[in-house]
Amino acid sequence: MTPNTAQGVSHWTARWYQGHPVFVLLFPLAWLFMAMAALRRFAYRRGWLASWRAPVPVIVVGNITVGGTGKTPLTLALVDFLRAQGWRPGIVSRGYGGRGVQYPQAVHAQDSAAEVGDEPLLLARRSQVPVVIDPLRARGTQHLLATSDCNVVICDDGLQHYALARDIEIAVVDGQRGFGSARRLPAGPLRESVSRLDTVDFVVVNGAWRAAGVQPSSGFNMSLQAGPWLPVRQQDNLPLPGAGMVHAVAGIGHPPRFFNLLESQGFQPIAHAFPDHHAYVAEDLRFSPPAPIVMTEKDAVKCAEIAPSNSWYVPVQAMLPDSFWQALTQRLASWRSPDVG
Repeated sequence: MTPNTAQGVSHWTARWYQGHPVFVLLFPLAWLFMAMAALRRFAYRRGWLASWRAPVPVIVVGNITVGGTGKTPLTLALVDFLRAQGWRPGIVSRGYGGRGVQYPQAVHAQDSAAEVGDEPLLLARRSQVPVVIDPLRARGTQHLLATSDCNVVICDDGLQHYALARDIEIAVVDGQRGFGSARRLPAGPLRESVSRLDTVDFVVVNGAWRAAGVQPSSGFNMSLQAGPWLPVRQQDNLPLPGAGMVHAVAGIGHPPRFFNLLESQGFQPIAHAFPDHHAYVAEDLRFSPPAPIVMTEKDAVKCAEIAPSNSWYVPVQAMLPDSFWQALTQRLASWRSPDVG
């Protein structure tokens, strides 16, 4: 996909989020989607459809909208916190974008993003805890517990996967886009109604609230702190770019967040937005005029073999208030004390 085509896709995604009139035509499908989702959740609540409950606490990190909200950085922050408290966390993920032919599948740092998906590979490399991918989250969790010694499971992007019972639900909301047009799929970005946030244990708002509508009153604010730039090609030994023009590449749910980050660091990004989970080819990264290329960490795990020299990525770390971690600790207190040491 060429940059111009990618920009067009991003443009229409923004219009869909904002509620362009053309998407009113999809209202009948949106009502059907809403009815089916409500019926499915009702069936799980009444026990007509079975949920499997793990023998260890399960923390689900998800959202009620389509697109990136910051779930991956939050998942990594949860791993770091739980491990510091003596827990042995593991992660279960969908593995979207990967071509894994046999599920469940363990993810290792040396795997290819094309096989296991970009986000699971990033999680495995950064967290260094067991990661399993499976579209069936309950089956993936069973495999994780059978093949590792983890005693707490973090389910990445699993809020609507009710076949896996959960002990803690965390919904992440993008502070810039909020709930978009507040229309249900496919007419808008909502997977579930906004009232779903009243039933989760924690609402985390990523960034300052700039969206239309009222910020969730019970939400904890999360910020993403950028780390030092790192080379996409590990063999490169180049000086870090100084402030100036860079080609900024982002194939994430909301690329403008990354471009704004680079501007805040004093750079002049030439924006190249690609669809979320985009499968890059070398041609995608050939830009003019010549300038350093900088991308997100999720993009970097897919571009190590094809990125030109002088290509960089920016790792980010989720920062949350102490009150969030204290509340999470209290919610886990009903479980046995984790093994320390």
